Amino acid sequence: MTGDEIKNIRLREMVRPLKTTFSTSLGRKDHMRSVIVETMLQDGSKGVGECATSFVLPHESADAIKSILNEERPRLTGRKIGDFSFIIQALRKKYPRYPMTISGLEIALFRAWLQSAGKEERTWFGGALRQITTDITVPFTTDRGVLGAWTAYTAKQGFTTYKIKVSGNAADDEWIISSVVSMLARQPGAFTLRLDGNQGFSAPAFLAFTDHIKKKGYPVELFEQPLKKDDHQGLREVSRRSHIPVILDETVFTVHDMELAVEEGLGHGVNIKTAKSGVGESLVILDLAKKHGFKLMIGCMTETMTGLSAGINLALGTGAFDYIDLDSIFFLNHRKKQGSLEITGPAYNVR
Repeated sequence: MTGDEIKNIRLREMVRPLKTTFSTSLGRKDHMRSVIVETMLQDGSKGVGECATSFVLPHESADAIKSILNEERPRLTGRKIGDFSFIIQALRKKYPRYPMTISGLEIALFRAWLQSAGKEERTWFGGALRQITTDITVPFTTDRGVLGAWTAYTAKQGFTTYKIKVSGNAADDEWIISSVVSMLARQPGAFTLRLDGNQGFSAPAFLAFTDHIKKKGYPVELFEQPLKKDDHQGLREVSRRSHIPVILDETVFTVHDMELAVEEGLGHGVNIKTAKSGVGESLVILDLAKKHGFKLMIGCMTETMTGLSAGINLALGTGAFDYIDLDSIFFLNHRKKQGSLEITGPAYNVR
């Protein structure tokens, strides 16, 4: 043994209450649930990752995540940590329907490798920035009290960019965007809006809604995943006709997905998430998107700082992202510091 072999992998399920109900066109929840993965090496180095759960992949539950990782754990023990990228490539082929399971494991292995090699995460990604500022999500709701309480709370925290979850139901969506604009107008300072359809729209409904937005003059800078993830014909159409940039999320999990998005003109940008694509795939997706003129957004699932910090370090390290959507920690009670990262209002800083 040389000390860089995997000694053990430990799992721990995490359940945390949310400050407000997180609701989209795909579902709603009051708690976040994930699986924390810790990799220990023979030399004492360790790395921690987080396997998120999401409405997008309901079959990838905490129980399913634990089952897969428990099955693979004996096969991983004794493997050299320097081979982690090859290990992950093989597991992605073996478990194509469980991308977040493999991504969380990859982050844990990657961080163990970094620690064993004496490397710092943000610096390894390039060390470009020392601060980024995130938007904040406004969950879909038609409850004025809930909506008002959340917008008032987040405005008080210093947020100025709001990502509103919309549903594809014209009346409800027109109400929520009008209400948010009205509520934010009472707060000091300017604000920017982003919209997230979570696959809830048809192409005609989306185009009609963007016309409504234009007529009202709302300050909307992007529209994330309006159509079903595999509705390539519809995505091509709305990308040609929309005056608002269309950002792909659920459509792009893998490098192959990104290649199709480029070839078929499915959008104007892509939301990269380490929770869904890990380290290796995220970096290749980033390079492909940048090469072909796609806008770059970095996002998250409902994760604790364990998983979220991977996206934060990727964004800080590369300095490549046009839009920062790393807000999951603000739905939880959280500490202001983790490692070298410090949270000040909506900003992440390197101390």
